[in-house]
Amino acid sequence: MSIRSMFLRTALLCASVAAFPAHADWPERPIRVVVPYPAGAAGDLVLRQMLPALQARLGQPVVVDNKAGAGGNIGVSDVVRSKPDGYTFVLGATNNFVINQYLYKSLGFDPLQALQPVTRVADVPSVLFVNSTVPARSFRELTDYARANPGKLNYGSPGNGTAPHLSAFALSEFMGAEMTHVPYKGAQPGVAGLLGNEVQMFLVGYGVAGAQLAGGRIRALLVASNERLMPLPDVPTAAEAGLPDVIMSNWWGLAAPRGTDMAIVRRMAGEIRAIQAQPATQQFLSAQGFVGSANTPEEFARQLARDAVSWQTVVKRSGVTID
Repeated sequence: MSIRSMFLRTALLCASVAAFPAHADWPERPIRVVVPYPAGAAGDLVLRQMLPALQARLGQPVVVDNKAGAGGNIGVSDVVRSKPDGYTFVLGATNNFVINQYLYKSLGFDPLQALQPVTRVADVPSVLFVNSTVPARSFRELTDYARANPGKLNYGSPGNGTAPHLSAFALSEFMGAEMTHVPYKGAQPGVAGLLGNEVQMFLVGYGVAGAQLAGGRIRALLVASNERLMPLPDVPTAAEAGLPDVIMSNWWGLAAPRGTDMAIVRRMAGEIRAIQAQPATQQFLSAQGFVGSANTPEEFARQLARDAVSWQTVVKRSGVTID
């Protein structure tokens, strides 16, 4: 065989190997999904419900790693520094993608640049809960009461600069009410504060506080959604209550380290969409007051770019910064 023939044969062999990239058999080992909050957060609940189906479709274990702290920045930083090999993802909230970079003075990374969007996983429409000692059974009555009692009402949040905090700030601003913000270390302590009347208003997803409605210590005045929620059929939407788009969407999305192979990214996004189309998943989401919203990596990336602009404006107006 001539040298030229050997060269051509080698070149053809290399080309055939290239046609079958390393990710063709992905996944070949367990996948880690970092949730940068304690267990029990809305996104954590959604992920764990989908976990059996996701593991079955991928043929590998999917390990949930709750790595909380610093508004989710610790867990997200872990993923940003991880190898982009398709075996590490982050399931983060709105804050982690489009808010924290405008809040923290030394975040150390830009999530829009450091992460590869995979798919939005779920929207969590905020429900406006009030303590039952507040003499208001509608948003209009709450507005009138707050204006007539300046400085007497507090609103809680899962923490400074979180989406519920900034949305409640924008809501208070719209109402012309002089309410005081009380930050808690998570949603559940905030709900406890609402039940104990430490705060009189709390914006949070139904799944976090809805079970407390039966006790009569809190009531729901509206839901920031285009449609009424299945568990709250008698609670009006924000539009029905006469409130424009002041309460911004709080959602959860999946991302990978920037540089992760797009074939893997699209496969994962497609599996999430397929699972959300299953009746069992749809029933769970509806019962919890969540909205399944899985989309393509490209659609999610475009949404992040739009949302970042809107949230940057709200953060600037609020004056909130975190060292």
